[in-house]
Amino acid sequence: MLTRKQHELLTFIQIRLEESGISPSFEEMKEALDLKSKSGVHRLISALEERGFIRRLANRARALEVIRQPESAVSKPASAPLQPAANIASVAAPPRAAPKATPAPANDVIELPLHGKIAAGMPIEALETAATLPVPAALLGAGEHYALEVSGDSMIEAGIFDGDYALVRKTDAARDGEIVVALVRGEEATLKYLHREKGMIRLDPANAAYDPQFYRPDEVAVQGKLAGLLRRYH
Repeated sequence: MLTRKQHELLTFIQIRLEESGISPSFEEMKEALDLKSKSGVHRLISALEERGFIRRLANRARALEVIRQPESAVSKPASAPLQPAANIASVAAPPRAAPKATPAPANDVIELPLHGKIAAGMPIEALETAATLPVPAALLGAGEHYALEVSGDSMIEAGIFDGDYALVRKTDAARDGEIVVALVRGEEATLKYLHREKGMIRLDPANAAYDPQFYRPDEVAVQGKLAGLLRRYH
């Protein structure tokens, strides 16, 4: 049996999926259940997941799928019964019958961490912010990703322009000829083609106005590989 809050959350998620095909955000769930923090939502989600009522879709933002509905009424604590939150009064209604077919959640957008602008003199760690960038999932493959705003024109011949958003898959390894985010001497993060030449690392720009840069292998650390690109037109 589910607790009242678990049942309310499960029903709220189910209703939102039926209405829009998109599961609610943690902030929306927190407000709907009148909880004080998102940590309470996390605990409820984990409990429902452990009991087999919902499933999280990997590498997706706001990606929850209701697998089954409770077969009986929710359990109540021995203390005074809880009153349902006013903004989810519909949840207090009798348990809804499971629909014959639940639409597949349209969770085709992933919220990637947006680490600010990639610019000389700034390591990736220094760029990290709380901002996120919504990205179509189709642009990404497997693995963990983050986004960087491109600053400058050193990669314009590769179709990467100032103000574009580079979508980067986290990795510390890359093959010759791949576009990588390279951390140079632990200080400068740069987006360049990677090549190995005569025991050195060569970082090539994609702009004839700039020269290749040569470094010892111990001076360059790969922080990720370019996985996609977003451009906003204003």
